[in-house]
This record gives sequence, C-alpha cells and structure tokens, in this order.
Amino acid sequence: MRRKPFETAKRFFCFVICRKSITFASVFKPNVAMGNYTKEEIFCPETIEKLKEHYKAILELLGEDVSREGLLKTPERVAKAMSFLTQGYDQNPRDILLSARFKEDYRHMVIVKDIELYSLCEHHMLPFYGKAHVAYIPNGYITGLSKIARVVEAFARRLQVQERLTVQIRDCIQEALNPLGVAVVIEAGHMCMQMRGVQKQNSMTTTSAFTGVFLTQMRTREEFIHLIRS
Repeated sequence: MRRKPFETAKRFFCFVICRKSITFASVFKPNVAMGNYTKEEIFCPETIEKLKEHYKAILELLGEDVSREGLLKTPERVAKAMSFLTQGYDQNPRDILLSARFKEDYRHMVIVKDIELYSLCEHHMLPFYGKAHVAYIPNGYITGLSKIARVVEAFARRLQVQERLTVQIRDCIQEALNPLGVAVVIEAGHMCMQMRGVQKQNSMTTTSAFTGVFLTQMRTREEFIHLIRS
C-alpha cells in the first residue's frame, strides 16, 4: 500500500493505492481549520458486513440479546477492530524496507529498541503485547529507522505466535538488506496465559533470533544484549 498526496490551490487530497482485497487502511489528512492532521480509517464494506453477521451470531450463541442498546453496534465495532488488528495481511514488510533503502558505507551496529508491539495469539485470538529490539550491521545498505518499526508492526498485526514473529522480522531484514547480521529479541506478555488457563499475570516470554555475525561472534551478540538492557 502506498499513499499518493497532491495539492491544489485550496485543498489537499490523499489517495490510498492498494490491492482490491484490502480490509483496512488509514489516511492522515491536513485539517486546515484545526491546524493539525486528522485520521481517516477506511474499511472494506463487504468484509465488515460479513464479519458483523458472524459476530452477531456469536453473541447470540453466547446467550446475549443482540437487540439491546449496549450491543446494537457491537458486531460492527468488533468487525472493524479485527480488521484493524489484522491489517498486517495487507502489507508487504519487504517492500517497506526497500522503499527507503540507501547506499551507505557504515558497518557498525544499528539498533532500534523498545518498539511497542501488539499482536493476537493465533491459538486463542487473545492479545499478546510487549516490545521488540532489532539490530543489524549494514553491508553497503541501510534503511530508514522508522521502517524497522513498520516491519515489526506489519508482522505483528496478524494472527501470530511470538516465536514465528521473531523469526519473520529477522528473515525479512536479512533478505531485503543483506546485512552482515541481524538480531531480534521480543519480550511480551500473553493474555492467553494471564487472564485464562494458568492465569499467571506477571509472566513474560522472551524470544530471540540471529543471523550472520550475531551468530558467529559472541562479542557482537553480547554487545547487542548489553545495549538493549542499558
């Protein structure tokens, strides 16, 4: 998905160019009257309508009265929420990195740490949330720092398991930039084991994945761990 803005004498337009199957997109437009930007969320009407009917049926199966005031718009709200929470299916993380790839003779560690992430466990469709720490050592090319965070977001906004999420982020950066090495660590709490099941509210899960020099050189890996802990 890409955004294509252009300006006329008085108005600003922003079109979202994307695949026909996209279920969610957000656009930021200047608000001249307010002097800032407003966010507009765009949903696929057909998808929302189908999801709404399914969620209405689920509520009825749970014994709820979907005609009562508090639930009248709940199926539609949940449908839109799920479209937002799974928008990563409509995004290509590799293209995100390549959209801001630059030649640069820098061969030292680049770290973007404490990237907040929110995802849905594919086993129970309950949230897991936490932060990701990502590092790479360039090999002729760098990427925009925000693109690292966007890659994390694109993979997280899908039905996931933390282990696969960690590896997908690592592999995407390695394939798109071909750096000397990539390191990814994710720390997250899982609602599926905090609010149900074993109900251990203070438990955290840590996963890691490495390539290149982060695997072969212990000092490089230790430097990364030290820097994300500091």
